[in-house]
Amino acid sequence: MEPEKAVKEARRIIEAHFDGKDYTPELTGRAGVFVTLTKGGLLRGCIGFSSPVELSKGLKGASLSAIRDPRFPPMTKKELGEVEIEVSLLTPPEKVARPLDEIQVGKHGLIVRKGFHSGLLLPQVAVEQGWNVEEFLDGCCLKAGLPEGSWKEAEVYRFEGTVFGEERPRGKVVKRDLDEQR
Repeated sequence: MEPEKAVKEARRIIEAHFDGKDYTPELTGRAGVFVTLTKGGLLRGCIGFSSPVELSKGLKGASLSAIRDPRFPPMTKKELGEVEIEVSLLTPPEKVARPLDEIQVGKHGLIVRKGFHSGLLLPQVAVEQGWNVEEFLDGCCLKAGLPEGSWKEAEVYRFEGTVFGEERPRGKVVKRDLDEQR
């Protein structure tokens, strides 16, 4: 599947929802998928699936969940013209034994699990925050509700992501080159 198409389909899913319609895209393949919404450069919602799912159902679920991200008030139809949509397609997570040596900022996303705590950060987060690998690991611990440094005694997984997003709301879809942003 063309990742650019996933961004356009995510917008169609959300638009149909606000028009009281149900739309499921016809996409093939399986991947982890996250939909990120930003408004004025600020996060407005970001939800998805870290493990591979059927893309048509995964993109629909992530899109509709992102507009109701519990960290924010539910998105309104009026906001749709002000929101940029980004889709991250993820490889299956793989466990790493030496996180400081096996994780590369701008290439990998992270999952940290310890006990009942789990946190995930997409590859672009470390780049956007200007973090090094240790700061990225600490940030993922905080997202999981764990103290910084907990990754040393936790399970750490990495994955890669292909990230496409709108240049502006309803605008041209472009690939985000995370290496150039570092």
